[in-house]
Amino acid sequence: MIADLFSLLKINSERDDAKVTPETPFGPGPVAALEKFLSLAQRDGYQTTNVDNYAGHFTYGDDLPDDAEEIGIFAHMDVVPAGTGWESDPYSPEIRDGKIYARGASDDKGPTMACYYGLKILKELNVPLTKKIRFIAGTDEESGWGDMDYYFKHVGLPEPDLGFSPDAEFPIINGEKGNITEYIHFSGENTGAVHLHSFIGGLRENMVPESATAVISGDIEQIQAKFDAFVANYADKNLKFESKSAADGQLTVTLHGRSAHGAMPEKGVNGATYLAKFLDEIGVVSPFTKIAGQVLIEDHAGEKLGVAFEDTKMGALSMNAGVFKFSDQQDDNTIALNFRYPQGIDEDKIYDVLNSLSGVESVTKSAHGHTPHYVPMEDPLVETLLSVYEKQTGLKGHEQIIGGGTFGRLLKRGVAFGAMFPGDVDTMHQANEFIPVDVLLRASAIYAEAIYELAK
Repeated sequence: MIADLFSLLKINSERDDAKVTPETPFGPGPVAALEKFLSLAQRDGYQTTNVDNYAGHFTYGDDLPDDAEEIGIFAHMDVVPAGTGWESDPYSPEIRDGKIYARGASDDKGPTMACYYGLKILKELNVPLTKKIRFIAGTDEESGWGDMDYYFKHVGLPEPDLGFSPDAEFPIINGEKGNITEYIHFSGENTGAVHLHSFIGGLRENMVPESATAVISGDIEQIQAKFDAFVANYADKNLKFESKSAADGQLTVTLHGRSAHGAMPEKGVNGATYLAKFLDEIGVVSPFTKIAGQVLIEDHAGEKLGVAFEDTKMGALSMNAGVFKFSDQQDDNTIALNFRYPQGIDEDKIYDVLNSLSGVESVTKSAHGHTPHYVPMEDPLVETLLSVYEKQTGLKGHEQIIGGGTFGRLLKRGVAFGAMFPGDVDTMHQANEFIPVDVLLRASAIYAEAIYELAK
């Protein structure tokens, strides 16, 4: 299992739009990982299907009647960008202190292989089942879910009747908040003693920006002393600052914070918003830096933004300011805001608030969004998975509703199930991502019994 996992982790399967072709819809990396995963399934005797390199699947139980119910297992081979701050090569997996370190170790290649081997146990034991199993691997889960849109339109099969995604945590995720990214647009005009030429921060909308870089000119004397004073006010954030002068009098400044999953922005330190605040304080006058550095900074619940909302069951809205792009040579500069919202509010209400912000030229929305999703506790799917979890761990199961989005919501009767256990350290979307080896083994045992109990 670990050898197979390493073969996947060695593949850099970040989305790369610069290398998109008809044969590589999200770049070559995700396709390479999908092909490797399907090759493992072929090796183990499954018949596989690759749907134009968007997604693929293999099935177990082809000898069952055509009208047999089908369980879908949804995983993904793509990963978020590795970013910086790693103690080892993110695509040279290694085991240290019982933990496998690599990008994708916990999101989602590690859990995928744990679940794959759970099914492999049943296959090798030749356990009789009455439901088919379709194991589906996507390649664009971390971006726009274009893989699954294409897959369901072109695979020529009905949706599975029920299913789960091994892409979250135990005991279960039976509710997920809505998910939408909205973009606030600005002109490139800015005035003040310090002029902002450009500003870039963030790698993905669902990641807290680890760093941001700006090019400035004007009254920039004593810049290091000014930043030292700025950092002293935020000693608990462990901010790091770099600067580089150019012959034309411009200065490039970079601020490093700490990345985290965009569904839990409070776990990171948004380097872009802190850099914007610094620029705002030293003399840049721009709606872009004012909103980023005064409104968005540490506004994880959208209170200063004016979109805060909380539902008694699904919890509070969260907001991650994920990608920042600015140039004084362009009239269309953007900040991408990713919202995870509960029932009771929707993307249009958020849009209306953003449109009313002073200094914002316009607002647009991403093409892909998801409304809130919930599967009741009394559904046999939820009851079965929780009973297996309780039997295997001795811990009491309970429902969970999260801001993160998983492929579990693709089905009306779909949930996320594992592979993180309560108390585990969550390193998804962060530098030095890892999964403990013993978690993989425990999860495989749970997945084997869970698939059996659902399909026996």
